[in-house]
Amino acid sequence: MRGRMRALFADTRAASGLPEMELTVLTAVVNAAAPPTVAQIGRSLGHPRQVVQRAANRLAELGLVAFADNPEHKRASLLVATEAGRALKAADHARAQEVTRAVTARIDAATFADAAGQLHAIRSEIEAYLREREQ
Repeated sequence: MRGRMRALFADTRAASGLPEMELTVLTAVVNAAAPPTVAQIGRSLGHPRQVVQRAANRLAELGLVAFADNPEHKRASLLVATEAGRALKAADHARAQEVTRAVTARIDAATFADAAGQLHAIRSEIEAYLREREQ
């Protein structure tokens, strides 16, 4: 599935002008409920902190994200999307929505809803297990 999904959205990713990791980090920042740290994004995505840091640094150079002081930690800055970053992500999302509409026209909505519910339940249990294991 991962390979098919990557192929499905390859053109939308390419249109963003960003490498995949940079777009992934930008997406994580834009979609976060609260500004995340590099380490939080790395843990969430399963990527080494250093890989996420390089992508975040590049996004900052491009003016798509900014580093902000973190009141909880002196050295772990928070990542905040800039207006340019939110605009780029919105355009990327619009392109992805076009692809999504084309695919959902071919597959029953109830099938998608069922799969999404099952994947959400699986992810929740995996996250709970990982939290418990870390304690």
